[in-house]
Amino acid sequence: MSKQLSEDTLREIAGHYAEIIRLLGEDTSREGLTKTPMRAAKAMAYVTRGYRQDADTIINGAIFTHEGSKMVVVKDIEFYSLCEHHILPFFGRISIGYIPNGKTIGISKLARLVDFYARRLQVQERLTKQVCDIIAEKLGATGVIVVCTADHLCMKMRGVEKQQAATSTIETFGLFADKPELRADFFNSISH
Repeated sequence: MSKQLSEDTLREIAGHYAEIIRLLGEDTSREGLTKTPMRAAKAMAYVTRGYRQDADTIINGAIFTHEGSKMVVVKDIEFYSLCEHHILPFFGRISIGYIPNGKTIGISKLARLVDFYARRLQVQERLTKQVCDIIAEKLGATGVIVVCTADHLCMKMRGVEKQQAATSTIETFGLFADKPELRADFFNSISH
């Protein structure tokens, strides 16, 4: 589903991690740290795998003709991402609603599309918009709404260190942008 980084690339990334660890004042030859640079390189490759994926491959033809459903809602899709400003994690949940225009998508594909965009260096606002845009584009939906609520470690473990702060972003397309009653129906459905 995603292309792997080559062993040469992983070794190069690991070399950079080893240098960062050394510059921080640690000894990479210490027992607990000897394998850390390569483990960190592999972890970074994993959490940024969205760069090496393709949306059409993820969808894999799972778009189906369907004439029913006034609204499809999938709520609380968990995600993990990295803040592009500090390379620290942010994580939370995304809820998606769309109005089919004769087509639906396999619901697991919505979760995979969230990961496709989350698994890269990201900002929450862009992530929310990208998820909204890809659903509108691939389904031709007449309306899409995406709500993302996340906790940012760049705000919790550094900087202002506010432990209870969470950030919500909302993106709308089509009917959800134009019709407040549809937005209200969506928010009502995800509040239960």
